[in-house]
Amino acid sequence: MSFFPAALRERLAAVRLLALDVDGVLTDGTLYYGADGEALKGFHVRDGLGIRLLRGAGVALTVISARESAPLVRRVRDLKIDHACFGIEHKGEALDRVMAERGLARAEVAYVGDDLLDLPAMQRAGVAITVQDGHEMVKQQADWVTQATGGRGAVREVADALLAARGALEEACHRLLAELGTAASLPR
Repeated sequence: MSFFPAALRERLAAVRLLALDVDGVLTDGTLYYGADGEALKGFHVRDGLGIRLLRGAGVALTVISARESAPLVRRVRDLKIDHACFGIEHKGEALDRVMAERGLARAEVAYVGDDLLDLPAMQRAGVAITVQDGHEMVKQQADWVTQATGGRGAVREVADALLAARGALEEACHRLLAELGTAASLPR
């Protein structure tokens, strides 16, 4: 976390809701179509574990996607993501609704997106984040660009940063290992 300016670390520490785009953020953006429509999506397991760590630390999560597919619905359910908005092109309005429902201020929300449809939501969030392979116009609007690309650990990078900013990363990892009943310890 030392590579973040102090002001950004403080903003990350205030986040109570992480909102995520899907294609290009939780996936690498590739769409696989079979005869019956979209058949497959690839998700990175470390992103899923990052989401689990955030949930365990009390950070709420929402997915706002312009698409809806069976693989996406299944992954959201498997990850126990609090709230999902599927088939949404007006992502800024969707984020406004989620914030209002939860009584959250702008400063308590981070949004991760990768392309133009994400800009309205990014501009409404207190922390706007994009992935390394996000569109250049989106990178120009972001407060932070991850080192990882979409679908390749970028969400885990964000999760670790959010937890580290509040001094809770190590505790979240210990809690997860204890939950699993493992005797593993973290490196010092």
